[in-house]
Amino acid sequence: MRPHMPDAIRSERFLQRLEALASPAAREAIRGRRRPEKGRPGGDDIVVGLRMAQVFGLAREFVDMPTAEIERLLESPIYEVRIGALSIMDKQARSSETPEARRKELFDLYLRRTDRINSWDLVDLGAPHVIGRYLFEKPRWILYGLARSKDPWERRTAIVSTLYFVRQGDVADTFRLAELLLDDDHDLVQKATGGLLREAGKKARRQLLEFLDRHAATMARTTLRYAMEHLDDEQRDHLRRRTS
Repeated sequence: MRPHMPDAIRSERFLQRLEALASPAAREAIRGRRRPEKGRPGGDDIVVGLRMAQVFGLAREFVDMPTAEIERLLESPIYEVRIGALSIMDKQARSSETPEARRKELFDLYLRRTDRINSWDLVDLGAPHVIGRYLFEKPRWILYGLARSKDPWERRTAIVSTLYFVRQGDVADTFRLAELLLDDDHDLVQKATGGLLREAGKKARRQLLEFLDRHAATMARTTLRYAMEHLDDEQRDHLRRRTS
């Protein structure tokens, strides 16, 4: 049986373990692949240099961390610490043993601290299960508010959260939210929207084709490109002609 560790010590111990694993060799590679949003809190993060496998492994060790301590990790200026926080949240949200009250705490924490979830990988790590799974059998109006946010990461959260629905065969909200985001001017929202349309199309190919036929001429080119990745050549050529 794991010895009890006071809550405040858990987050401090997590930070100590993570910083001890840091490697300067990994730092530049991480900086090169991530896109935080400049001009908002966390836009100039500290990157200490850890492989994601190390961060996820550490998150497994601290998977029972309470939400108040997870929030302390989210407040860190260190990018990998926040990745660890989202990974803990994701693992708790995925577990069939997690009670509904804790799922609600995780959901509320994510939405309360979107100021600390400021890059595509942080969103993609947390949104499907922390937000999507929680909402699966509940009203989903909050996603439509997020889709209309001025914050691109909240807009990305709205569409990426529907990945959980799509995997259960429920594609309706993906298409509705995608329609709201068709002319979004942020490329990482465009990519997420196109990617979710593609995934929805795997469950509902005819619905995807009808959606793209209606909107191809006016939707963002990046969104269209991602959405039609798995279509055949004839279908892609037809949609490209619609844009000319």
